[in-house]
Amino acid sequence: MVTRHTKMTHDDCPVRDVLKRVGDKWSILVVAVLRDGPLRFNELRRSVEGISQRMLTLTLRSLERDGLVARTVTPTTPPRVDYRLTRSGRTLLDPIIALAAWAEKNRAAIQGSRTRFDDRATDEGKRPARSRTGKPASPPPHTERRRSTKPSST
Repeated sequence: MVTRHTKMTHDDCPVRDVLKRVGDKWSILVVAVLRDGPLRFNELRRSVEGISQRMLTLTLRSLERDGLVARTVTPTTPPRVDYRLTRSGRTLLDPIIALAAWAEKNRAAIQGSRTRFDDRATDEGKRPARSRTGKPASPPPHTERRRSTKPSST
């Protein structure tokens, strides 16, 4: 019989291991961009807004290592390198599309919750929530934070 509260270490947890790869924002965006077919490195870089050359390189290497992306080198001068989703990588598309649809559907509600939380924290003299980087939490791209009607303290 399986117990419900089995403690798993970081190394033993298969979900944690997979989410470490596919749960970061760059991997999800790269997989989504490759859904329509193979792309060259610079085409990928132009398609994934905000990604640096180094981060794209690291992301592609990790996705290739995990068998989600295939790298094909065509021996020309200069060599042509294309990246495409593998069969395994294509299986990620349905969950990614579902997640994107959920995010779009719930974006306004989430932003409203963040604003109310931050306003309450400010009213209570606490600091607003912070992201993992230590910077104040920011709204998702393409949304505007509601402007406070309170006078600033500066």
